[in-house]
Amino acid sequence: MIHAYDKVYLEKARTALGRMLDFAVYDLHLDLKEFWMQFLESNVCKRFEQGDSSLLAGMSGIEMAYAVIGDSSERIQPKPSMDRSEEYWLGWALAYYQWNTGIPFREIFDAEDITKIKALYYPYHEMDIRHFCDLLDERYLSNRTTKLKQYRQRAGLSQSQLAEESGVPLRTIQQYEQRQKNINMARAEYVIKLAKALYCEPEELLEKVVPLQST
Repeated sequence: MIHAYDKVYLEKARTALGRMLDFAVYDLHLDLKEFWMQFLESNVCKRFEQGDSSLLAGMSGIEMAYAVIGDSSERIQPKPSMDRSEEYWLGWALAYYQWNTGIPFREIFDAEDITKIKALYYPYHEMDIRHFCDLLDERYLSNRTTKLKQYRQRAGLSQSQLAEESGVPLRTIQQYEQRQKNINMARAEYVIKLAKALYCEPEELLEKVVPLQST
């Protein structure tokens, strides 16, 4: 897949996001969940996801934290630390996952709570990052509503009505929505018919992460 920014910026991005969370919790004494929600709603999050080089290469994690909570906040001297905290690992791992999948942070956390992901520190901080990504993929997919279902509900159609409107078999629609079949591997004819019935583009019905179930 095409990543939002070049891999040359990746380690800097991971370090910055990790330091941002560590600083927010241990120096600013902010609640992790509340601060993360501020981050998701901030322009910093959007710029980070889009690979804004002025942020990735030009701002430290501490500067990012202040940008999230507002530059008017009183600046404090960060405490030196020899050990990487669970929060640091959390940001470091999440930055990689978001870069690798292209899934917006907001979508990831519609499916999973930030504190539950932090709890993965033991034992995942000692494992290859790919193990963390595999687990997050599984949780993301199992909790996240498919694009097909989102667009169907937005159109106010039942599965039966969508089947009638599109000409795609009801059972096939059910299997796509339940991820028993992978819509990314569907017949082009089916995706085009579904998109036409739902007034969207065919690619909008495809999933950003390929489902784990076989087609």
